[in-house]
Amino acid sequence: MGKYKIKIGIIGGSGLEDPANQFFKSNEVFKNEDAKNEFGLPSSHLCQGTIAGIDVVLLSRHGSGHKKAPTAVNYRANIEALRLVGCTHILASTACGSLAESIGRGQLVIPDSFIDRTVHRKNTFYDGTSANFSGVCYVPCEPAFDPRVADILEKAAKELDISVKKGATVVTIEGPRYSSKAESNMFRQWGGHLINMTTCPEVYLAKEAGLLYAAVAIATDYDCWKDSEDIVCAPEVIKEFKKNVGKVTQLIVKTVELIGKEDWDQQIDDLKTVLKTNNISH
Repeated sequence: MGKYKIKIGIIGGSGLEDPANQFFKSNEVFKNEDAKNEFGLPSSHLCQGTIAGIDVVLLSRHGSGHKKAPTAVNYRANIEALRLVGCTHILASTACGSLAESIGRGQLVIPDSFIDRTVHRKNTFYDGTSANFSGVCYVPCEPAFDPRVADILEKAAKELDISVKKGATVVTIEGPRYSSKAESNMFRQWGGHLINMTTCPEVYLAKEAGLLYAAVAIATDYDCWKDSEDIVCAPEVIKEFKKNVGKVTQLIVKTVELIGKEDWDQQIDDLKTVLKTNNISH
């Protein structure tokens, strides 16, 4: 048994706005009605329970009924809420457009890097307003996602015989509008493989908070760059995600089980050291 008690936050994205129904039986759910923190209210209540004997906390990124647009999501409050209830890891789901011929509709992808095109979001805890995040911390974003958690996602997929592509760069745009064709082609030229509206700043806020973060993306469309395909639209995105939501939930459940079997002391301590070393305020 390691010195850290493992607790995994699960962030449900588009198509998983009510993750409790996917992961828990009704009598297993505990709703934390008061998850407000110094950064405000998170997107949803925190539903706490267990999967395979491991403590988990579920949060809906867009809130019940998908009422919060990507830029309106309070990413800092979401991540801080998970940190304050003791999470050590985060597994996130996200619906994405494909920017690559090799990533088809319904393909599950484990991203390993990002290109952040957002401009209107609170993108750091270290802005001088928080007692819990004091100083100026220059957090390195390579690796952007936690490699060991990503490896376990891939291992879980193999055990479940679920096709998954490991390694991809996700471009995050502001939204809620979709890209123009010129933008879509530009992102492809930049080396983007996926495009969404929510990975940033979530992924690097999790790192600032000392949480081991990985994501599973599901390709729902081809944005608008591919002439032979229909142009992306919201109803089709949700429809495609819901067709594959069973695979996503199975993969997350198995990953929780596998994470719980391993010791994470070194990874957690290493991330704490990175944050301490890169906080240059004295």
